[in-house]
Amino acid sequence: MGLISLGEKELLEITACSVSADGTVSPDEGDKYTVEINPSDYKWDRQISFSEDKSIGSIGNTKKFDRVSGESVSFSIMIDGTGATLNSDSVNDQLDALYEVLGYDGSEHELKHSRLNWGTMVFYGRMSSIDVDYQLFKPSGEPLRAKVSLKFDRFMTTKEENQEANRSSPDLTHMVEVKAGDTLPLLCYQIYKDSRYYTDIARINNLDNFRQLQPGQTLIFPPLS
Repeated sequence: MGLISLGEKELLEITACSVSADGTVSPDEGDKYTVEINPSDYKWDRQISFSEDKSIGSIGNTKKFDRVSGESVSFSIMIDGTGATLNSDSVNDQLDALYEVLGYDGSEHELKHSRLNWGTMVFYGRMSSIDVDYQLFKPSGEPLRAKVSLKFDRFMTTKEENQEANRSSPDLTHMVEVKAGDTLPLLCYQIYKDSRYYTDIARINNLDNFRQLQPGQTLIFPPLS
């Protein structure tokens, strides 16, 4: 088997999602924001909860892992209106396009769910904070560049919460038929709730290039050991 190819440069995508009554999350590929300049880094934060069990007669408390109580992803993107990128729209127009995908509206009390997808990073959540730092201006005061800092908190459906709560259930082997638009990191996230297993799944399925999945092919996703 050859090396797993990274392929062409990928840009961070923020895709709006809808959630059905049964808890299924469906990305809307037509409601998407693709950055012009990738973030220089991102932070994935996990909050860990421990239970404190104290036995009768014991002196101290024994902390035992309980659950991952919260996850968030944060990063900053640059929006440029100087003509240095392929997007010729103004900074304000680009911000409006981003707000539209995020569902950000001061008059509303709900935001859209989002899927963040950049290379092997896949994250489903909702924006919890946004900060816009305008950095360059025309003589008229119109902004030419803005740094947008975003934070997303993980969204879990009721189904996912029940699955996570029931950790004693054995994992099953999954046979998945690839559909148009599927990627290996996305499929790993859907099955394992962690996209980082993509290299293992590529190796198990003898994939030389994990970015070139063919619709109709069947992939094996074994249980986690």
